[in-house]
Amino acid sequence: MAAGTIRTTFTIEHDLAEQARHLGVNISAAARDGVAAAVRAALVEADRRAYLTKPERVDEFWDAAETWGDE
Repeated sequence: MAAGTIRTTFTIEHDLAEQARHLGVNISAAARDGVAAAVRAALVEADRRAYLTKPERVDEFWDAAETWGDE
């Protein structure tokens, strides 16, 4: 998790909030988890769009490239 945090406010349906409280769901933690999952999904999609825009191509460099440990 990042070193710092910020306080934010969001709205949630009353019935859903009541269910969460009744079931012992930590709404703040659930919101953090949801935002983190949405960010991960957005990063994956951004990477995919970038690759589709400019895909990697094999070029002559790869013929001469060596991996660590090759002698």
